[in-house]
Amino acid sequence: MTAHQSELLRSGLDNFLMIGDVYRRDEIDSTHFPVFHQVDAVRSQRKEQLFQDHPGLELFEPTFDPKNPLIFENSINDPNKQSCHSLEATKLMETQLKNHLIGLVHALFGDNVKHRWVDAYFPFTHPSWELEIFYENNWLEVLGCGIVRNEILANAGPNNSIAYAFGLGLERIAMALYKIPDIRLMWSEDSGFVSQFQNKKLNEKITYKAVSSYPQCINDISFWLPSDVTIDTFTNNDFYDLVRDVGGDIIEQVKLKDKFVHPKTKKHSLCYSIIYRHLERTLTQAEVNEVHKEIEKAIVKSFNVVVR
Repeated sequence: MTAHQSELLRSGLDNFLMIGDVYRRDEIDSTHFPVFHQVDAVRSQRKEQLFQDHPGLELFEPTFDPKNPLIFENSINDPNKQSCHSLEATKLMETQLKNHLIGLVHALFGDNVKHRWVDAYFPFTHPSWELEIFYENNWLEVLGCGIVRNEILANAGPNNSIAYAFGLGLERIAMALYKIPDIRLMWSEDSGFVSQFQNKKLNEKITYKAVSSYPQCINDISFWLPSDVTIDTFTNNDFYDLVRDVGGDIIEQVKLKDKFVHPKTKKHSLCYSIIYRHLERTLTQAEVNEVHKEIEKAIVKSFNVVVR
């Protein structure tokens, strides 16, 4: 998604929204899925737009030359701003961005929704933040945002402006709006689910009603790591990817349950809980056990571990 922002900037657009698919490796739980839909937005402003009431202020530091932007070392060591931008420009853009997004959250969820800003890192913006709302007794991330890295603007053509950008996950917004408990339901073709949202008015209040409730099956898996891997260097996302590849959509959640270092052999061990649940029928423990065995075989082959 973010890569296409440069294409649109290069075409001459300075303010736009775009919608697309996002694919990424992620943890496994009720709010994470390896594919989702996102709205990206960019808003750029020149000096005369940003500082209408303060013409004496500048977008860039005196040492920055907009005519040669790419030879300037655009350091991001300062957590408050990029080294090319003036502090005034960065803070005013930050204020606009956050006010607009808080207004969006209030419009969607009401004026009483709790929200908070969390400092974050994204490769295309600096400084960067995540906006979270308090949903179902937990803080839920709904978007990431920040001040666009000036190199991106300069490479795309504009060298006399500053911009902000944000990316908004549509599935999580829908889950929070309609009280949908599991992101996997977004791909369900079950008529009992789909019919709850068909032929509805745009602003109609909808609260998801469970079609039926199927029990979880929980199996633990623990294994010794090879000698060149520790509990701190083992990549959880690799394990999550493998579990989902083998188990498919019946994998509801994977949790790291325990870390262990043997006091004598110094071998390192990890234990995960894998929660299985089908969205449309009851799973038997026997079929879950078969899938679990296939996951064990796969991790032995892929990670050279020894199942305990």
